[in-house]
Amino acid sequence: MTRATLAGGVTLNTRVDGPADAPWLILSNSLGATLAMWDPQIDALTARYRVLRYDTRGHGGSDTPPGPYGFSDLTGDLIALMDHFGIETAAFMGLSMGGMTGMGLSIHHADRITRVVCADGRADAPPPVQTMWDERIARVQAGGLEAIADATLASWLTGDWRTANPDATARIREMVLSNDPAGYIACCHALKGLDYLRHLGEARAPIFFVGGSEDKGAPPEVMRAMAAATPGGTYTEIPGAAHVANLNAPAAFTAAVAGFLGL
Repeated sequence: MTRATLAGGVTLNTRVDGPADAPWLILSNSLGATLAMWDPQIDALTARYRVLRYDTRGHGGSDTPPGPYGFSDLTGDLIALMDHFGIETAAFMGLSMGGMTGMGLSIHHADRITRVVCADGRADAPPPVQTMWDERIARVQAGGLEAIADATLASWLTGDWRTANPDATARIREMVLSNDPAGYIACCHALKGLDYLRHLGEARAPIFFVGGSEDKGAPPEVMRAMAAATPGGTYTEIPGAAHVANLNAPAAFTAAVAGFLGL
């Protein structure tokens, strides 16, 4: 792993895998995760791509600039990261907050992004969702990330998977707790202000939407509506997976995105 200091002064933790002469694919993590969340997909992805992973600002080994953040900050970091690595164009895959970042890239930076996988994400934050984020922020302010760790796992992973995979579940819990509470809260504000749904008709880089059938944070009906609002948008559902489908059903997730990414 290396730390990359961007033109705007933010330093992000990064990792590059795959052949030096392959086309680039950039992976973006969900709220509360780190670049390690993509470990189950790396072998398949590096057969086709040079893969750049990074910890979103406020997460993992990356800096936590003063918040609150907006998606203009998150998409801006991604473009600055591409500039830092000399990447002219790249494919992009993100989950939840990362997928939302991908929608912003398709709308505002289609000259740099060739295609986007938006996994388990939504495109807006109606009032009930904003209230949920206010409550989440208050819980973290009062009790740190420990206060939301178990609820996060219950959202990310189905109960039967957690029961069958206790060691992996414990590692994922530690990943959640490894983040900076201040960075987590700052990113919650970006999610609370999410407003891409009314702009999806302006998306220019193709977007492939994929999500778990048991996802309560970005339910299938929400993702279907997003795909319908996006020029050429398509949606694929992963049976039996919850919010972080790439960890909850790694093989099915990889198979779902393989055609779109040319794996």
